Formats: sequence, structure tokens, C-alpha cells
Amino acid sequence: MTHTQRATAGTAAAIFAAAISAAAFIHVPVPVSPVPVVIQNLLAILAGLVLGPRYGTLAVALFIAAGSLGAPVFSGGRGGWSVLLGPSGGYLAGYLAGAFVSGLAMRGGRRSIARSAVASLAGFATVYLLGVGRLATLPGSSLAKALAGGLLPFLAVDLAKALVAAAAAYALQPFVTSLFGFAPGGAAGRREVRNPGSDASGT
Repeated sequence: MTHTQRATAGTAAAIFAAAISAAAFIHVPVPVSPVPVVIQNLLAILAGLVLGPRYGTLAVALFIAAGSLGAPVFSGGRGGWSVLLGPSGGYLAGYLAGAFVSGLAMRGGRRSIARSAVASLAGFATVYLLGVGRLATLPGSSLAKALAGGLLPFLAVDLAKALVAAAAAYALQPFVTSLFGFAPGGAAGRREVRNPGSDASGT
């Protein structure tokens, strides 16, 4: 990847970080759960699908760093270490890991909507693994309670979000490739796309 491509990918990561942060105020409280329904997880996974494991993870890391410094970028306009150490902390860590996993799943081979869907589902599964795991460690909680409050109420809506992220990533890839001159989610860092318009769906 050239210096210009790195700068462009870094800019794209910053844009995704800003989008994830701006979505903080789009949340729906769930009475049976300490965490709300959000679209930030969709955007975090989308960052990985579109930008790849390195720059997708960077986008989420910038978002979390802003929140850790007190910026109101976490769900409901919250910020600070109290959120990271609270019930939502596992899910936020999951955003970081999920972006990496979804981006990694898109590397190599040719792209397809089915592959994007599998990568997106893998990313969401990673979010749940860390999120539910954190809930299970809270005082008075257990794995059964964590699953009941942190997984089951969200399965249907997050399945829909995973499919939306996959469709959006697949639709955006030709635009991203032609705009940036490389395919960030696929072979970013390994080779430049010489003619962006000729192989927009390639890796």
C-alpha cells in the first residue's frame, strides 16, 4: 500500500469512527436487559467489512478512545471509563474484535453477498461472545442470566442488522474501490488496484 493509500484508508477509518460516534443517540432501551438496542454495532461490523481488519479495527479503536476520554459517543450520549467497565463494556470490546473478525473473513478470494453475510454474522457473533461474557461476570449474574438479558432479546434484530451490513458492504465495495483506488476490505496493504473501474469486485 502506498503512502497515499494509507492516508486515504486512515481518513476512511476516521469517517467511520465519526459515524459510529454520531449513532450514539440512536438507541432503544430494553426493559429486560442492561444494554439497549443500537445501530453502532452494525456500523462497527460494516467498518470491518468495508475497510478490512486493520483499518476497520482502527475506526472502532478511534471511537472507543474518544469515549474513554469522556466524549459522549457511547449509546445514549454517555462517555468515560465507567461505561467501559460497566455492563456495556464487553459489547464495546466486541465491536473492536468484531470489526477485526469480519474484516479478516473478507480477505482473500472473490467477494459475494453470501461471503459478506457470513463475515458479518461472524463479526456479530464475536460482539456477543465478549458482551455476554462480560455480563456473566457482573455481581449477581450468571451465564444463564447473561444469555437471557444480553443475547435472546437481540437475536432477531441483530440478525437483520447483520444482513443489512452485509448488503451495504457488498453494495459499497465498487464505490470504495473506485474512489480510493484499492480494495481496503480485501487485499489492502498487499497490492494496488491499477484500474479501479475494471475489477471493482476483486480483492
